[in-house]
Amino acid sequence: MLIADKWQLISNLAHPAATRSLESQCKAVPTVPAAPAVASASCPRLSVHLGYVFALLVPPPSRAQRAAPGSSRACYLPTFTSSCPGGNDRAVPHAGRAGWRAGMSRVAARLCQERAATEGLGSNRNAIKYLKQDYEALKQQCLQAGTLFKDEEFPACPSALGYRDLGPYSFKTQGIIWKRPTELCANPQFIIGGATRTDVCQGELGDCWLLAAIASLTLNPDILFRVVPKAQSFQKDYAGIFHFQFWQYGEWMDVVVDDRLPTKNGKLLFVHSEEGNEFWSALLEKAYAKLNGSYEALTGGSTMEAFEDFTGGISESYELRRAPSNLYQIILKALRAGSLLGCSIDITTAAEIEAITSLKLVKGHAYSITGAEEVYYRGRPEKLMRLRNPWGEVEWTGAWSDNAPEWNYVDPKQKEALDKQVDDGEFWMAFSDFQRQFTRLEICNLTPDTLTSNEVNKWDLTLFNGQWRRGSTAGGCQNYQATYWTNPQFKIRLDEPDDDHEGSLNEPCCTVLVGLMQKNRRRQKKMGESLLSIGYSIYQIPQELENNTDIHANRAFFARNQPAARSDPYVNLREVSSRMKLPRGEYLIVPSTFEPYKNGEFCLRVFSEKQAKTQVIGDVVAAKPYEPHVDNKDIDDEFKTLFQKLSGEDCEVTANELQTILNRVLAKRKDIKSDGFNINTCREMISLLDTNGTGTLGLVEFKTLWMKIQKYLAIYKKVDSDYSGTIDSHEMRNALREAGFTLNDQVQHSIVIRYACSKLTIDFNGFVACMIRLETLFSKCPCSSANGSS
Repeated sequence: MLIADKWQLISNLAHPAATRSLESQCKAVPTVPAAPAVASASCPRLSVHLGYVFALLVPPPSRAQRAAPGSSRACYLPTFTSSCPGGNDRAVPHAGRAGWRAGMSRVAARLCQERAATEGLGSNRNAIKYLKQDYEALKQQCLQAGTLFKDEEFPACPSALGYRDLGPYSFKTQGIIWKRPTELCANPQFIIGGATRTDVCQGELGDCWLLAAIASLTLNPDILFRVVPKAQSFQKDYAGIFHFQFWQYGEWMDVVVDDRLPTKNGKLLFVHSEEGNEFWSALLEKAYAKLNGSYEALTGGSTMEAFEDFTGGISESYELRRAPSNLYQIILKALRAGSLLGCSIDITTAAEIEAITSLKLVKGHAYSITGAEEVYYRGRPEKLMRLRNPWGEVEWTGAWSDNAPEWNYVDPKQKEALDKQVDDGEFWMAFSDFQRQFTRLEICNLTPDTLTSNEVNKWDLTLFNGQWRRGSTAGGCQNYQATYWTNPQFKIRLDEPDDDHEGSLNEPCCTVLVGLMQKNRRRQKKMGESLLSIGYSIYQIPQELENNTDIHANRAFFARNQPAARSDPYVNLREVSSRMKLPRGEYLIVPSTFEPYKNGEFCLRVFSEKQAKTQVIGDVVAAKPYEPHVDNKDIDDEFKTLFQKLSGEDCEVTANELQTILNRVLAKRKDIKSDGFNINTCREMISLLDTNGTGTLGLVEFKTLWMKIQKYLAIYKKVDSDYSGTIDSHEMRNALREAGFTLNDQVQHSIVIRYACSKLTIDFNGFVACMIRLETLFSKCPCSSANGSS
């Protein structure tokens, strides 16, 4: 069958008528305040397979269903309310036909994205055109038309400024006029003599975290010009359009903006240069605001968040008073890998901001770490650190500073190489003093895509994208034993140890840096969304379970096994990350929110010194459902007599008769909850088992259905662990496995949307309807197989 024919078949089939605490570390950390001023090509067969799943599980509503939105089973998609613990405090309605189309669109988009990624799209050299805006094409259109670019996607209007403090009715936005640089000064420039820290002066927006990162970028031209592409000017081919590139969750985005900037009283309202006629930093800020929805969305954040968006790197943070014993080796490796390193001295009161210590260090201030060396001092090795104050000339005056006496006891050649006599804000200090004087170290480890030098030791990177979905994959932390196992799971295999083999008891170990990042929360600020408390745990897979290809670990696995490593306590940051050394073997990474039933998207990144083998658990879609083999001679006389009474003179059961029979049987059962089978489900049962095309069920067909329903009932009762008469949505995964279905997380969530009620429970008739629909799916789909392949 042609692919086009298969997609047509999907459309036809889519219509219903056609077919508590385990670990003390699992505690929520109080809300983190805003930081202070420093602060593969997809297989077409699989594509069709996923299309069938969404088309069959999330069909458009029938006319009858649309006419009766208040009825429980007639409603196409239920409205989720906050009935379950940890649920949202508001209802989340699902649109009928629009929801079905959106589900299909997401599948198609994901497949296209995967194919494009294999061709290099999304790398820094081939960035994705954000909102499909092509910088070169738009610029040429403006030049040919003799007009200046006006960005319709981020217009110069109140919505671009913000939604609350910078909203249309805020006094802060009164009197704002959008102007181009050519209207602000006689000779505007993009960059004058290279980008410097003085080009970045804060305005009326609380985005100092972003500006500190922009200023630090000026120290590394290679990275700066990845974010700020060259050949942009207010003179040659000026068309009022500029572009910048940012990393977003595994992909680089090329963001286009016009040069209309918010001003008040003839001056830029937000970031500006010291000279007043240099505009690269103001336009960069505008592009980043566009990426995040508005200028106001940039209020409050961490410098490391911006570093990651400027480099694609992964961050790790150390409190120096609780630093690991091998911190100096970590710093050396980070510098060799081309990472960006920064440090700061925490402040306790507002009065300490920019306060200078007796040894000329500035509190509440970001310092860059630019080097680390070991020298021989009086016959013994001394570890040194080289730091830079990017904001000025104030330098450390303690041991190993410029002209310090310690340099007199160092070999002259080494001294000449290390001792810089220029008062430029860069200085040396002993590693021991570094640990005493500073309070925090932050490292942004760069990806191979960002690094350009062949001399640095590059990390091996693996990136997974995933979702937490209420009722299916949002299981919460280990406190919630009943649901924790339903969280997304990812497997890594570490075979090759580090070169230095520095593990516990000298056992060869593998260094990995794992980062869990939640997506798009800053962009969703205006909708009232905030950062979730997130974390992850890593479990070593026992040898007897190694090489199991695609089995989602169940609740029993987590009851038997404790984490081998984990992130710091759950915290509401965009990203949590940890560096760890693990023995060789297979590991399971489980990312989660602190509370269950919290919707969110995430990307999970694993940096390893050596190549790691990785796999998404539960990504296979396959089925081997129960298929009873019934022959007329095997049916006992009692069942034949019963069938004759139920079917009437024609000995055939219609959909209406089947509905009456099943609902009478269900009415007598007090141990299961059901509001009865609807006519569409009964039609689908007949469609599945009607071998001769009569639209009815004969004796053998009815007996086959009866045996299937008995099998479904046994599974339903087994999975109903709390004897409630219903099964919880997270129990559905076990029920599906018992019934012979292996489904991925996307399909699991589609089932919850279609068949669970507002309390995230599924009654018996909903369960049977789901089983029948899945059997129909796999019987119609030519690319499914009984052995689990796809």
